Amino acid sequence: MTDFTIASFNVKNLIGADQEYYRFQSYTPEEYAWKVDWMADQLLTLDADIVGFQEIFDETALRDVISEADQRGIASNAATVPDASKRYHRRAIFRKIAYTPYTDAALAFAPNVKDTGKPGARRPGLAILSRFGFAEDPIVIQKLDTPLDIPLTALSGDTDAGGTYRVQSLSRPILKARVPIGDQIVTVFNCHLKSKLGEFITPEGANNAAEADLTSYDAPGRALGALRAALRRMAEAYVLRKTIVDELALGRPVMVMGDFNDGEHAVSSEIISGETPFRNYAWMLRHDARHRNDRYTDDENTSISEAIDSMRLRSAENMFLRKSLRDVVYTTAFGGVHESIDQIYMSRHFDPTWSSALGEMEYYTVLNDHLTDGSHPEAPYNKLASDHGQIMAHMRLRS
Repeated sequence: MTDFTIASFNVKNLIGADQEYYRFQSYTPEEYAWKVDWMADQLLTLDADIVGFQEIFDETALRDVISEADQRGIASNAATVPDASKRYHRRAIFRKIAYTPYTDAALAFAPNVKDTGKPGARRPGLAILSRFGFAEDPIVIQKLDTPLDIPLTALSGDTDAGGTYRVQSLSRPILKARVPIGDQIVTVFNCHLKSKLGEFITPEGANNAAEADLTSYDAPGRALGALRAALRRMAEAYVLRKTIVDELALGRPVMVMGDFNDGEHAVSSEIISGETPFRNYAWMLRHDARHRNDRYTDDENTSISEAIDSMRLRSAENMFLRKSLRDVVYTTAFGGVHESIDQIYMSRHFDPTWSSALGEMEYYTVLNDHLTDGSHPEAPYNKLASDHGQIMAHMRLRS
């Protein structure tokens, strides 16, 4: 058996001191020290073997956090983990509480290709930290070699075509890494899809989009901006999905983590995870039916179900909730709404109900005690902590 943990950590704007990342937003040296302190404590608590980070502007700052976590972890080990001279040093509890430094870990950083370095207009990237290293050089997906043209169908009775939506690059990179774990190599994806913040068009010669002026509130215009953001998020979900399917078609186990900016049942998340097979296709009319009783055969039902299930991802959170009978997990709190937009998905290679499973998830951890809902005046809020909870899946690979 090989045990490992995999975590997703949206850090909320990690960059060094005195660097304006968004307009008029930067950290003083003291604020940066506080943020490194807080992040190092979270990383120490997670102690994960694989960590996917989102909203990283600066690789050096991330290395500062990792170094600080290691220093604390090593000090903690010295104080709490007995050495071999103690007759009780083999007790399981000490293996559980011991921290493993990232001294020999590999770090892959994917900067945002849209980040020009211009103060106030920076764009975040992401990273993967792996104690197991990488089996091959990680791959960054952002600027598409061939633009993605999405044809839109015309509705029945319309004479004109539905048009086309084109995507030439993603708002943030997708980072793909092949990680050797035990006797297996697992393909790990880290992503940060387009947020729900509206996309508004600034007219030529203007300083701002009209919809950004809240003193002249434009409700339809802001709704159109939200529509643009949703289109982009779903297109990015498709790009990720296509890459996932390419891996699954090769028979490779896959794990996907990151900030999906949508809940598990949102369309964009379902694009990434794939369809869930119906219980029985034998009662359905065939796609080429010519008579009311033209239905799929039992053999076709089996084949269809297998084809869909082999390409479907499982939600770690959902698997945990079914296993634990808990009913509340959330990674964000805003406007009175608590929801999970940070996810870890995995292929059926980690689903114990599949006869050929390579392993399974044993537990699921969420660090969300720091989250507060800023819409409530009595709730404290600290801009230096992340506005996301950290999630971690505890996995076990079979020999």
